[in-house]
Amino acid sequence: MQFDSWQAFVAMGGHGLYVWLAYGVAVLSLVAGAMVQIRRRKSVLRNIRQHYNNESEV
Repeated sequence: MQFDSWQAFVAMGGHGLYVWLAYGVAVLSLVAGAMVQIRRRKSVLRNIRQHYNNESEV
């Protein structure tokens, strides 16, 4: 499928709102999932570090 202009590409034959909304939700979900995993990893590493430091003090 070819489009005559960028405006026609964005409009997607009248379905642009749904298409771009679906892409937006997918990208947002992927970014949110990655951020959750990064925060969880930092928390686990912090807990391990605290546990290690507490055991070395004893």
